[in-house]
Amino acid sequence: MDAKYDVVVVGGGAAGLSGALTLGRARRKVLVVDAGRPRNAPAEGVHTYLGREGLSPLELLAAGREEVTGYGGEIVTGTVTTAERLDGGGFRVELADGATVEADRLLVTTGLTDELPDVPGLAERWGKDVLHCPYCHGWEVRDQAIAILGTGPLSVHQALLWRQWSADVTFFPHTAPELGHDERHQLAARGVTVVEGKVAGLEVTEGRLSGVRLADGRVVACQALATAGRLTAQAGLLGALGLETEEMEMSGHVIGTRVPADPTGATSVPGVWVAGNVTTLNEQVIGAAAAGVRAAAAINADLVAEETRRAVAAMDASHGTPEEYWDARYSEKTQIWSGNPNVMLVREVSDLEPGTALDLGSGEGGDAIWLAGRGWRVTAVDVSGVALERAAGHARAAGVADRIDWQRHDLGVSFPEGVFDLVSACFLHSFVDLPREEVLRAAASAVAPGGVLLVVGHAGWPSWEHNPPVEVHFPTPQEVLEALRLPEGEWEVQVCEEYERTQDDPDGGPATRRDNVLKVRRLP
Repeated sequence: MDAKYDVVVVGGGAAGLSGALTLGRARRKVLVVDAGRPRNAPAEGVHTYLGREGLSPLELLAAGREEVTGYGGEIVTGTVTTAERLDGGGFRVELADGATVEADRLLVTTGLTDELPDVPGLAERWGKDVLHCPYCHGWEVRDQAIAILGTGPLSVHQALLWRQWSADVTFFPHTAPELGHDERHQLAARGVTVVEGKVAGLEVTEGRLSGVRLADGRVVACQALATAGRLTAQAGLLGALGLETEEMEMSGHVIGTRVPADPTGATSVPGVWVAGNVTTLNEQVIGAAAAGVRAAAAINADLVAEETRRAVAAMDASHGTPEEYWDARYSEKTQIWSGNPNVMLVREVSDLEPGTALDLGSGEGGDAIWLAGRGWRVTAVDVSGVALERAAGHARAAGVADRIDWQRHDLGVSFPEGVFDLVSACFLHSFVDLPREEVLRAAASAVAPGGVLLVVGHAGWPSWEHNPPVEVHFPTPQEVLEALRLPEGEWEVQVCEEYERTQDDPDGGPATRRDNVLKVRRLP
């Protein structure tokens, strides 16, 4: 697993996989976390699913997984135990094995738990010949002897419904409320036999259900038994996000708990969607799949809206002057960068004899202070007065203030005077207008004979940035070299390469970044 995803889907049933497939086709980075224990696993087949009629539930999920991974989605076997909102936005989820991942959005499709009647032997036959939904299983037991185990106010409705598939239906009130006159009249009119008394167990013959055993010892033959337990949404991981379940009713009677959501699956917690049986308890497989698609489309639209807001903000910021933009950027926090020198500067400059150095885009002073500490006399240049003032304070604290000349320049307008033994331009990128190639050519002109020009830049967005706010071309080191237009025979190319480095993401987690470095030396 990677550290960061656009969407983490919790639950890999029909709803979760359909959502992940939709998001994968929308070019989103998606992770599905699934425990591998589907509720319908005991059933022989999935029914009323157009085009997939009768397919084994496990075969359906296997096909879905293959489709999801075919569009770049990732799937891991595991259980999400907790989810928390991050201060900077998005979520962090933790798995039972201790692994953690982050996501901009969550789609929870964890389904429900059937709280079955406490009848010995019933749970073992659940999904085989102990059934709940006639639309899912009625055809397979048509014209057989079907028993209905009463457990609540809707049990009579269940018996009348199953009568559609067989004329041989027996109703056992068991723990259901006392039958009223109208209910008995309806059952009698439809030919449903009523057998009073508590059910004590099931009879099984040669691996198949053969009867219902009553507490008084009577056994009533049957080939299938239908019942309904309480349906409980598996939503414990959402509690830490402040999302609670509510009771769901049918015909005025509570049948279980659900996670409330709007028609798209959006919950009251921004960034969290639900789909399938976790929010609609009586949803069939095809309906759960459709709900996953709807939720995924809503999630993608929400991400697009956020990305558009960020792009507009970046564009609006770029309409100001470079000084205004970078002063505002540095004013957002007391520290933007780590304070450490760039690793490639350290690698490529450590062996050079100290002399004069020009640090372009000095920021908060990490590179300039490191150079001064090694004996260089440094001219440090940045467009932001806020950054320069902050850097000067760091230099005083480091005891090298007398070796650094801090200068404010918009390098697209002015350039520091003089020639230098070392000119470094590390990560000279900007969201505002910056004629980078012209600036780097001016940097090359400022290199003294025998001196070195070091250019370090990004080769792409960092690993945590899946939806960059703007389209940017990151030049290769060879493209940087060609853009310098160095006179032939006057320069020596010492390093021209791309490399990967580790870097903390905005929340302090591990991340990677591809960068490039160009080091050229002016011949004496």
